[in-house]
Amino acid sequence: MTVGGIERGALAGHLPVMYAQVLEGLRVVGDGTYLDGTFGRGGHARGVLEQLGPEGRLLVMDKDPEAIAVAEREFGADPRVSIFRGSFAQLGQWDATATGLDGVLLDLGVSSPQLDVAERGFSFGKDGPLDMRMDPESGVSAAEWLNTADEKAIADVLYTFGEERQSRRIARAIVARRAQAPFSRTAELAELIASVMPRGDSKIHPATRSFQAIRIYINRELGDLEDGLDAALARLRPGGRLAVISFHSLEDRIVKQFIAKHAKAPAGNRRLPVEVEFTPVLRDVSGALKADDAELAVNPRARSAVLRVAEKIGAVA
Repeated sequence: MTVGGIERGALAGHLPVMYAQVLEGLRVVGDGTYLDGTFGRGGHARGVLEQLGPEGRLLVMDKDPEAIAVAEREFGADPRVSIFRGSFAQLGQWDATATGLDGVLLDLGVSSPQLDVAERGFSFGKDGPLDMRMDPESGVSAAEWLNTADEKAIADVLYTFGEERQSRRIARAIVARRAQAPFSRTAELAELIASVMPRGDSKIHPATRSFQAIRIYINRELGDLEDGLDAALARLRPGGRLAVISFHSLEDRIVKQFIAKHAKAPAGNRRLPVEVEFTPVLRDVSGALKADDAELAVNPRARSAVLRVAEKIGAVA
């Protein structure tokens, strides 16, 4: 069976989300230069590389040292490939991007391998150290933050990044619980949240929004996304494509608004003079794309994925 044009068996262990739509959106040309800012386990990167000729170049980035190890092991010997460990927010600081890019891919959020390994601390369904850092060698862990932040700060994070309506109740319970014993395990946090959440008919685990919020905050995901979109636009050549896969509304809203800001003139006020005429630098290619039924049948994690593709149509002022 094929999924998005690739054999299901070939993707055992990792299914690149919306594979066919991403490659179609990037519109890869053989001698182009493409950047995968979230390598993960390289599913999309392999697809790009297969379409590149000897003059083409693939640049890959990731914050996760395990992902970089996979990239170096599988692609390190290919002279067309360059590898950089770091956030895609830093892509403009990488000399390899200075000559311009024909395409940029950002596959946001946590990867399947990160979710599946309990020791990374991303999943409330697998007990492990309460870490959640995409780069476990940088910054503070989720446990360190939860054990020291004040109640208001915790509530604000849960509400802002998880849209959790019970944020104050959960934050109060976290502070009370850590006074008895500091948090160290994902199961401890998940069980506490479940114990204080009202029982409804929701099919999602009571800790889902809180784990999402803490992960986003710990990894500065939304700030990195805003910086990365600006950097990608600056490095894209005219005609280059930007493809972004997001997995929740906060990310998708940022991407949607970014594309609209650079593609559409802002609403005018007839009472005020037009100071500067608007010149679009992006064209919205796709709108919001979703995974099809065939992909969802073999990769349920694609259910919440939204792909947006834009094309650069002029130089940035």
